[in-house]
Amino acid sequence: MKAIFCKLLSVIITLISMFAIELNQPTIPDPTKKVDLSQFRMTFEDDFDGELDRSVWSGHYTYGDASSIRKGSYWNNNMAYTEDGKLIIPLRYLPDGMGGTGAGWYTAGLDTDSDAPNGFSQKFGYFECRCILPKGADIWSAFWMFNDSVVNVDGSGRDGTEVDIFESFSYGDLLSNVVQCNLHWDGYGEAHQTGGHCKTYVIGNNPYEEFNTYGLEWNENEYIFYVNGKEFYRTDEGGVCQNPLYLVLSVEVKGDNAVSSERDENAAPADFIVDYVRAYQYIDIIDAK
Repeated sequence: MKAIFCKLLSVIITLISMFAIELNQPTIPDPTKKVDLSQFRMTFEDDFDGELDRSVWSGHYTYGDASSIRKGSYWNNNMAYTEDGKLIIPLRYLPDGMGGTGAGWYTAGLDTDSDAPNGFSQKFGYFECRCILPKGADIWSAFWMFNDSVVNVDGSGRDGTEVDIFESFSYGDLLSNVVQCNLHWDGYGEAHQTGGHCKTYVIGNNPYEEFNTYGLEWNENEYIFYVNGKEFYRTDEGGVCQNPLYLVLSVEVKGDNAVSSERDENAAPADFIVDYVRAYQYIDIIDAK
């Protein structure tokens, strides 16, 4: 009887989610479709104990001590730090600037690309981040994956796809406990293609006050997105990337040329707090090597 009920519940949630996607509304994570970690073996883990390991995490297209423009703010690698076993990516207004640039909002984007001596990338598997999202209606935090072939224009995302495991953008909305997944390929110019847009509710813990997990299962056939281990969306748009991708954690502010479109210097600061980042590989892929 329980199995029948669970199957019926899953069908109902699937139908509701399909209808929600058509209306561009958030879906509901399916409690009957949980990630199965028994099929994986851990290949990467950072619990952020001790100092930030910059041999693993380097600036995402931000180099050394210099700041770079990222939408309505600046990125500077030195903004990110660890404290009490957590990675903190803060958003702060710096009237004197930092890294050779002037006054503005400063934050960071970090990745595990090969620019770092001990960088990490992987093809297929399960990838997860446990974090608290930064508060601010104009703040965009994310856990995503990337490789340099994303900019190749060949009509497919098979060589490289930006996979946004989650993006936060709903703080201050009537329903603010919402995150979104996305896919991007064929560069970011006129040929840019995108898909996999799906919003979902973060059920249970307040995502801006409490920790939640955001995960991606990626195999040769599809991407499957999870919140707190429960599936909310799956897709094969873009043809599914067949090349390794690295991990990215980032905070952005809406705007252009490092000028925020919505916040002045008196707006509240915010923190993106990350408890851990983990990656797993399918056991059968590991055993086949």
